[in-house]
Amino acid sequence: MLGKECTTAHEALADLRARGIIYNGCTIMVGGFGLCGIPEHLIVALRDTGVCEITCISNNAGVDDWGLGLLLQTRQIKKMISSYVGENATFEKQYIDGDLEVEFNPQGTLAERIRAGGAGIPAFFTATGAGTLIAEGKETRAMRPPRHAARINADDPSAGEREFVMETGLYADLALVKAHKADEFGNLIYRKTARNFNPMMATAAAFVVAEVEEIVPTGSLEPDGIHTPGNSIDRIVRTEREKRIEQRTIRQ
Repeated sequence: MLGKECTTAHEALADLRARGIIYNGCTIMVGGFGLCGIPEHLIVALRDTGVCEITCISNNAGVDDWGLGLLLQTRQIKKMISSYVGENATFEKQYIDGDLEVEFNPQGTLAERIRAGGAGIPAFFTATGAGTLIAEGKETRAMRPPRHAARINADDPSAGEREFVMETGLYADLALVKAHKADEFGNLIYRKTARNFNPMMATAAAFVVAEVEEIVPTGSLEPDGIHTPGNSIDRIVRTEREKRIEQRTIRQ
């Protein structure tokens, strides 16, 4: 045992306020897409810490009574940096009422901002969102796309250029991620669609807690099959999976 495994999700977060890792006004990343691959038990434990005024970086905000919707119910989230939030009426009401700040991102841009933060890249340029509301107040440049950069027209050096908008990398105080399997060192393997924002977020925070469905002895995982190395993970906790369906659709 290497000291990363916790008995419960609440134990995994219990001392983080006292250690200054989370605090009122902190930034927290939460993995998942819809209700797939979310660290559901860690979200409940985070709610129970009482930390508030959170800036939350997550693809979406769960549903009204599960996932990040629980933190919206208690009004612990001050700002959401997200891509898609269409399944949460609580989110909608708080935003319309002016109680919740929202920073929308194209989904690929959000993923790349998180990846950049984990890689130590402060900013990058993307064509996505150029010329739209997304670009307002941001630096833009006219450049050739990389695949056209070698095709320089001596008579018209600007030929092939298009507008790019600068986006900043994202980094958090805490990341809560969900994986299928971990070893005692914290090496992680994700399963199918749950391998969404989780791997990137696991590299882009000062402290990372992983919720997993199975913990095996160190050395049990095939090295080439590991998605997130354990040196990015500070704590792991095994929980029972509680899979809820975001929208149930059946044929007539």
